[in-house]
Amino acid sequence: MSSDTGDQVVALVMAAGYSRRFGADDKRLAPLADGHSLLTASVAKARQAFNQLRVVIREDDDPSLLGLADDVALIRVRHAHLGLGASIAEAVAILSRDPTLSNTHAVAILLGDMPWIKPEGLIALQQLATRDTIVRPCHAGKLGHPVIFGRMLWPDLEALTGASGAREVIRHHAARYHQYDLQDVGLFGDVDTPADLL
Repeated sequence: MSSDTGDQVVALVMAAGYSRRFGADDKRLAPLADGHSLLTASVAKARQAFNQLRVVIREDDDPSLLGLADDVALIRVRHAHLGLGASIAEAVAILSRDPTLSNTHAVAILLGDMPWIKPEGLIALQQLATRDTIVRPCHAGKLGHPVIFGRMLWPDLEALTGASGAREVIRHHAARYHQYDLQDVGLFGDVDTPADLL
């Protein structure tokens, strides 16, 4: 990946949710077999593929308790309790105002509970991104993450509310939406319950 390609897409790792399906424990701290936590493993994979990266956490989170290194750029959102859509809207609004991202042409929305993604798949998706398209991986009829939204679509992301994520933006811009078949199983495996870690 050239440095130019790497600077054109900013990764937004969504880690502000409350993961109620996971139970009482903070899912972000769930240990993996290699000793890393779910969130730190997911962030590490994303950092291997993206030159520009932000991790979205709650306003009152302590990043050191989450295992995040001091050099990880953070976005703190105030409305995480309203759902994923609200967190995306708040985070993308902050990205839009960031002068260091003025030449960035797309945002890749990753989930903080996908530790098995391979950097190669993330790099391949970045190379498909443009300012006016939505790019998503698929394989064998299954949809994966990240979803990459061109900068033209950012105002729509900033208008999101509630818990439905960005599905409404995809529906509204169906002509700009493109699925690409990638065989990286990590693009399709997230963790919703403790059993998913086994």
